[in-house]
Amino acid sequence: MKIRSIETFRVRVPLKKPFKTALRTLTVSDSVIVKITDEEGRTGYGEAPPTHVITGDSLSSIEEAVNGIIAPKCIGQSLLNRENLLHIVNTSMVRNTSAKAAVDCAIHDLLAQHAGLPLYQFLGGAADSFETDYTVSVNEPDEMAADAAQFNNDGFSVLKIKVGIGAIEDDLKRIRAIREKTDCTLRLDANQGWTAKEAVYAISRMEDEGLNIELVEQPVKAHDLKGLKYVTDHTYTKIMADESVFSPQDAIQVLEMGAADLINIKLMKAGGIHQALTIAKLAEAYGIPCMTGSMIETKVGITAAAHFAASQRNITRYDFDAPLLLAEDIVNGGVQFNGARMTFNEAAGLGIESIKEHAVLGEVIK
Repeated sequence: MKIRSIETFRVRVPLKKPFKTALRTLTVSDSVIVKITDEEGRTGYGEAPPTHVITGDSLSSIEEAVNGIIAPKCIGQSLLNRENLLHIVNTSMVRNTSAKAAVDCAIHDLLAQHAGLPLYQFLGGAADSFETDYTVSVNEPDEMAADAAQFNNDGFSVLKIKVGIGAIEDDLKRIRAIREKTDCTLRLDANQGWTAKEAVYAISRMEDEGLNIELVEQPVKAHDLKGLKYVTDHTYTKIMADESVFSPQDAIQVLEMGAADLINIKLMKAGGIHQALTIAKLAEAYGIPCMTGSMIETKVGITAAAHFAASQRNITRYDFDAPLLLAEDIVNGGVQFNGARMTFNEAAGLGIESIKEHAVLGEVIK
């Protein structure tokens, strides 16, 4: 069961409305799809979005990493020697985590197909469905409140609110306006937009006002672990590390310091499922629960992340609304959405059948 070929294709899908965070504004989702075919003709899929402001990846760098560096090392390798194969992927170059993740996910898709199991069962099978949150991007308070109310009416009971742009008072106005419109569980994501002292001030104000925030994600710069710990130690609200944790080594630092109450594991940061599993197990050993989230991805990447999340008991929160932000679902098969509820089909692997031809830039995926 050796790898016969590795191919890449670009896809592009418009968003329903601009997606704004403290780091960037997006109007379209671009991604590189990785397609791996084995000697028996099975096909596995992975996805790598170019998230310059977080992973440093671009469309061109992803394609060069996969086609120029990773693929030559992997073609001809046996999928059944997965520890060696995934080690080759992970050590093929430094960084370039999104490119590695796309190849890693396609390999896991094929492995689970060979085993005749959906990937989440192949990896552990902790859950067969769960509910995702829905993200409210940064806008004026009234617009954010209206969006939050609409998402709540659409069946989403957990909302992730983007903050970190402008003055602290602006963020407080946003949260107050949203809280007036809904009693949903609210999670905040500052995307590194505050300093440590600003974060403590803002979170303390929210606590004093009874705004009832479940957690705050990545309040400070990714490298500022001391600042992250300062916020964790000086607020009652749970603090989650996101951009501060790419690798198992990063996770160990955060866990040893007690710098966060939770960790957000994203396959595009970790370099794929293989490394993400290590982070999840490390966090579990420290008694720290995890969320699994994503970048702005199509249902290819989200399906892989959802299978990973459903396989682990220590992953208790889910942020997989990215396909719902897109104007169109270009994937046939994969994970299914029924409002906030996400379920898996019984197909082996990721269960992805095809990608709609008109979304593919370049050679068409059959």
